Amino acid sequence: MQFTPKLTNVETSIFSVMSALANEHNAINLSQGFPNFKSDQKLINGVTKAMNSGYNQYAPMAGSMELRKAISNKFQILYNSSYNPETEITVTAGATQAIFTIISSFIKPNDEVIIFKPAYDSYQPSIEANGGKTIGIALEAPHYKINWDVVKDHINPKTKMILINTPHNPTGTVMSKSDMLKLQELTNDTDIIVLSDEVYEHIIFDGEQHQSICRFQNLKQRSFITASFGKTFHNTGWKIGYCCAPKLLMEAFRNVHQFNVFSVHHPTQKALADYLQDSSHYLELPSFYQEKRDTFLELIKDSRFTFTPSKGTYFQVLDYSEITTMNDVKFAKQLTIKNGIASIPLSVFYDNKIDHKVLRFCFAKTHDTLKQAADILNKI
Repeated sequence: MQFTPKLTNVETSIFSVMSALANEHNAINLSQGFPNFKSDQKLINGVTKAMNSGYNQYAPMAGSMELRKAISNKFQILYNSSYNPETEITVTAGATQAIFTIISSFIKPNDEVIIFKPAYDSYQPSIEANGGKTIGIALEAPHYKINWDVVKDHINPKTKMILINTPHNPTGTVMSKSDMLKLQELTNDTDIIVLSDEVYEHIIFDGEQHQSICRFQNLKQRSFITASFGKTFHNTGWKIGYCCAPKLLMEAFRNVHQFNVFSVHHPTQKALADYLQDSSHYLELPSFYQEKRDTFLELIKDSRFTFTPSKGTYFQVLDYSEITTMNDVKFAKQLTIKNGIASIPLSVFYDNKIDHKVLRFCFAKTHDTLKQAADILNKI
């Protein structure tokens, strides 16, 4: 028998590679993006309570109405923007599933999707699994800003979608109001769909305001937002998120969603809906994570690594060019094996493996972990 897979030459995720290496060598793992501290016990207890209260069968396909109403209320409070919980919000098995389903709902063979690299590593395989063509536009170190003139040059009749991510993983940068207005201008009077990955929307620093796609009316009408409860509530292993879009776009999304997921873990939805009624947790996240960022950077200020402080997410990019000319993948592996600290090299996210001599470190860790990591980095 002969089989023809849709995805070929797909390498093991760098996150899996570096985490496995960290486990093998008992290294501090600042590579994969997950907190090493617990979420609120009240939320954890809420899941148990929901199970004991009978929320153990299928949730509605689009998600618990109680949770969708809570999500809608959050958008109204934070962004003065409304999504109808009945027709414009769907709860998903994490944001990555939402992204794959959005792409599957609209991208056909030979459609082009613009993404900005370095990019989260699920984007391109999701496009190619559906026969689409990825148009990767490189962001240049150290500021990783979008050159909108370059974007304009790449838009053509085959352009079906533009995928943005703010705050940005892996660089920790954020898109400005000016960026959003440029995107709005470029997509006006087109059939281009915008997919806005906003999973780190609540983790933004230095008094910056998250420029959600929903703040811009013309953009909102052509856009999906994907978001993550895992990032917000320190429980990435729960794999629960949601997406929002105007009714016509969401109808197309649900046509696919109902057949590849159908519905998401019901007890967790109930717990989140209850928790959101009387919790301002997400309002506290900017200061919570900024303190961790500032602590980490203060601890390594005398090291040979250089940096521009992260503007958002819980990732910090460190430049090691004053230490070695070694390729970033080799250096990241060396740090893990010989020095006992794991990170993520950014070159793997570029088509042509552009190597800016930078590594990404996750600072969503306890103070003790950050102190141990800094002690290692300061000796390099």
